[in-house]
Amino acid sequence: MDQLTALRVFRRVVDEGSFAGAARSLSLSPAAISKNIGELEAHLGVRLLNRTTRRMSLTEPGRLYHEQVARILDDLTEADGSMQPLRHRPSGLLRVAAPISLTVTRLSRTITAFMQAYPDVEIDLHLDDRRVDLVKDGFDVAIRGTAKLEDTSLVARRLMAMRHVICGAPSYFDGAGRPHRPEELASHRIVQFSLSGNASEWALERQGERVTLPVASRYRASTSLAVREALLDGYGLSLIPASYVREDIAAGRLETVLDGWAPADTQVYAVYPSRRYLLPKVRALIDFLAEDLRSDA
Repeated sequence: MDQLTALRVFRRVVDEGSFAGAARSLSLSPAAISKNIGELEAHLGVRLLNRTTRRMSLTEPGRLYHEQVARILDDLTEADGSMQPLRHRPSGLLRVAAPISLTVTRLSRTITAFMQAYPDVEIDLHLDDRRVDLVKDGFDVAIRGTAKLEDTSLVARRLMAMRHVICGAPSYFDGAGRPHRPEELASHRIVQFSLSGNASEWALERQGERVTLPVASRYRASTSLAVREALLDGYGLSLIPASYVREDIAAGRLETVLDGWAPADTQVYAVYPSRRYLLPKVRALIDFLAEDLRSDA
């Protein structure tokens, strides 16, 4: 028995005052109407309707049940109606997960611009450089940076690519010297971003030449912001997204070395659970991010 259908049939029979009227109203056969009522009464274990070939009336249990069913179906209709605005215009709460460093250096400005463009949307932004479970943790969208997106049931849209540089403070290079070949990095102090896919091994390429280096460090940090601070303090050198240190390099606070040597770009994706029934608020955010970050791609 499809209980929801049976409830709707029962209510329509009572409202129309007959099986024939309910059948016409619902575009069902009289046999289907009778079958639904019979299955509903068998499910409940009570007779809901007294019926003869000439008339029909509610039993006492039927009258009580009809009152409750009518309220439930009205509430359901109202609940369905409340979804209509969400289907047609961006509104409501968006739970978004994003990396700390990328948000502080770039995404934050984009998100505030989005909020101004869509005043009916609320955003709960969760910052974490670790990978969240979208479905388990209840996020609508996650921003992820990775050299390669693994096969997954999630949907991903590419937003931008991040180039990396090897850099450090002038004071560090004045004391430790500047490496001229990747192999010379073994004699330098390195600050590791511990959550990176290449944290323990740097694969550097230049004009078709590829060098893979094991990386060991006394200092490992789980956010690139801490890596940047260590570089500015002159502790050592590191491999870091160029956008995170662009202003520091322009101001001379940091200097690049091994120019031309770099790993594959880190691709940044907007990841979300499904394309089906994608809410306007989710689509609006992803489209806005893609457009705003296009200049960085």
